[in-house]
Amino acid sequence: MYAHSKPVLLSRQFSFTEGPAADKKGNIFFTDQPNNKIWKYDTNGRLTIFLNDAGRANGLYFDNKGNLVACADENNQLWSIQPNGKVKVLVKDFKGYRLNGPNDVWVHPNGSVYFTDPLYQRSYWKTRKDTVAVQDVYLLSKDGKQLTTVAQNLGRPNGIIGTADGETLYVSDIKAGKIYKYHINHNGALTGKQLFADAVADGMTMDEKGNVYLAGNGITVFNPQGKKLAHVTIAEKWTANVTFGGKDHQLLFITASQGIYALKMKVKGVR
Repeated sequence: MYAHSKPVLLSRQFSFTEGPAADKKGNIFFTDQPNNKIWKYDTNGRLTIFLNDAGRANGLYFDNKGNLVACADENNQLWSIQPNGKVKVLVKDFKGYRLNGPNDVWVHPNGSVYFTDPLYQRSYWKTRKDTVAVQDVYLLSKDGKQLTTVAQNLGRPNGIIGTADGETLYVSDIKAGKIYKYHINHNGALTGKQLFADAVADGMTMDEKGNVYLAGNGITVFNPQGKKLAHVTIAEKWTANVTFGGKDHQLLFITASQGIYALKMKVKGVR
């Protein structure tokens, strides 16, 4: 599974790294959430700032048009960021109520967007009035006109990732310490909720074989049947998120506390 034995520290100049996402070329974008920036780690290993004033972005994911969808926690919104850095607000509320704080996001192959909305109290919030009373998973229709709740009764939904065929969605309930698996219906609704693994996880990603990678206490890998395959230790207090990127999409890119790490893999990631 691994081309190298252990992760390599790429840089440790951040306050708290999160939300890695790779574009089609394999360039990786990630957030330094406390410093309100989105960084880019390109396929040649160069680090540059992609966006300042990034809406306190957390989770990121690229849509089919090459725009970066961002969980903009500062004002409880969901953004779309064009390659030139221009921002469009996709979601600003739910039925007139502010969201808790979108945390992680996955874009379905058909263009619709699933995202989690847990409550993590932020020091930069000025008010919490008129906010939704529950912590749910939402679906934004591919035309961007309809926002619906698709998964409820979760303690604190956090990480989210779907399969390349668009038929299965994984959601981390970080409060319960469980990963759930859902079937995605043709209308986007989620059914058939199953317990996939007993694990505390923040962000998640998948490889071409359907294995699920959970970030939290390092990286833990489960096969599609929920059997633990491996654990990768990261020498940080917390491992927040993970994705595949690089020129061949065989670079496992890991955001962990103040650092970013990479592990060369023998398998490829999938969108």
